[in-house]
Amino acid sequence: MQAISSSSVVVGYTPYIVSLADLTEGKELIVSGMMQEKERCRAALQRAASGETVALVSSGDAGVYGMAGLALEMAEAEAFQVEIEVIPGISAANAAAARLGAPLMLDYACVSLSDLLIPWEKIRKRIELLARADLVLALYNPRSTRRVKQLEETVEILLRYRPADTQVGIVTAASSQEESIVFARLNNLLEQSITMRSMVIIGNSDTRLLNGLLVTSRGYSL
Repeated sequence: MQAISSSSVVVGYTPYIVSLADLTEGKELIVSGMMQEKERCRAALQRAASGETVALVSSGDAGVYGMAGLALEMAEAEAFQVEIEVIPGISAANAAAARLGAPLMLDYACVSLSDLLIPWEKIRKRIELLARADLVLALYNPRSTRRVKQLEETVEILLRYRPADTQVGIVTAASSQEESIVFARLNNLLEQSITMRSMVIIGNSDTRLLNGLLVTSRGYSL
């Protein structure tokens, strides 16, 4: 909030800017849609280079599948002489985990199933190695109307290494009025309603459903 209030220009994806309407009154807004991340970053850097204080908004945490990395890379590649501060936020994995219980209590990995920037075969290999390592998995961008095979293949891979009754939690639109929470198992995960706004957390061999909440044991002796 402080970073936005101290900025004269706020740049971001249209839905994110709309959600910040109570914080952006009187500020110049630069908004754009999906697949225009580079344009947004460049606009933010250009305005910052001209002397403005600019807030480049991401959802969750800007450093986790957000805009921080692209802004830093672009500033170096295009020689923008600007000071960049990355403000920590709450990533979707952490927001979803809190709603589900405590599924990320031990080692876990975050994987985006979007193959727009990374070849699917590379993502697929990572999933297989993580499945074998028995890590809890937090899946970002799990499924869209056009992209369904990635989640299907992910489940297929996981079922080779994990029991069919492995616990799964699905949080869609976390912390919003449209939020929904579903508990499932690995063998019926694909039957659930899952969108690009969903976060899917797949447990490991120590993840249990306790009193209606997912918990991954850290190993304390009780």
